[in-house]
Amino acid sequence: MNKKVKVARLSILSNSFLIVIKLVVGLTSGSVSIISEAIHSSMDLLASIIALFSVKISNTPADKEHPYGHGKFENISGVIEALLIFVAAVWIIVEAIKKLVVNDPIGSIGLGFIVMFVSALVNYFVSSRLYKVAIETDSIALEADALHLKADVYTSAGVGVGLFLIWITGLYYLDPIVAILVAVFILFEAFQLLKNAFFPLVDTAMADNEVQIIMDTLRDRSLRFHDLKTRRAGHYRFAEIHLEMFEDLLLKDVHNVCDEIENELKTKIKNLEINIHAEPLEQLDKNIKTV
Repeated sequence: MNKKVKVARLSILSNSFLIVIKLVVGLTSGSVSIISEAIHSSMDLLASIIALFSVKISNTPADKEHPYGHGKFENISGVIEALLIFVAAVWIIVEAIKKLVVNDPIGSIGLGFIVMFVSALVNYFVSSRLYKVAIETDSIALEADALHLKADVYTSAGVGVGLFLIWITGLYYLDPIVAILVAVFILFEAFQLLKNAFFPLVDTAMADNEVQIIMDTLRDRSLRFHDLKTRRAGHYRFAEIHLEMFEDLLLKDVHNVCDEIENELKTKIKNLEINIHAEPLEQLDKNIKTV
């Protein structure tokens, strides 16, 4: 089984388990912060399902309709996941404000604290695994899923601390206040995710350090070049460049040089596709700006 698919399924299983225990304890105790955590996990479950399908699609080979591959499906997944988090956070804030007005007492505080502790541990383990695979495979969809669960680690811990404070102080209004703080944190995380997932959809350039690798590789070979363009699509990288070569070189020699450059760059930058356009070198051409 594909590594990305396997870890995405792990996320689905863990979120399903956490939703059940959070809902049961939240509805039993009447704690809006625990219920907000159940909603958060529900959004995470939906996001995990979307991530599973997106990594499956993104791994399919390029075809006639998608000659550049299916990498942007992961970016679309990340955007949808971010929007889901925004919706969940707003809903949590609305419910917490209602709870502040009513200020009902909370039952089963001890059980709620245990559930939040278990949730934090489970999400820490799964998010760590997701991040590891996301880095290895350069997957924006898995990174988004890991971000969800990382947020859950902090929010679950925050709700647990809030329940503990309620237990020792008897101040029940702390519950909705903690829920609002959780929602604000979720909104911040969602914004970061939305930014990272959306920009590649409008052909944002590769990271500065990756562009620098391309330029340094060519400069190390004492080659002149211009019109370097790059873009990202999911975990794929695309680059095109105009390379200036001596006009008396044989075509096969030019081809060999281009192949060597492509192979070297592909060892330095994962999932890179580069297109090199060779042009005759004009030593005193002032109309072409070289990099």
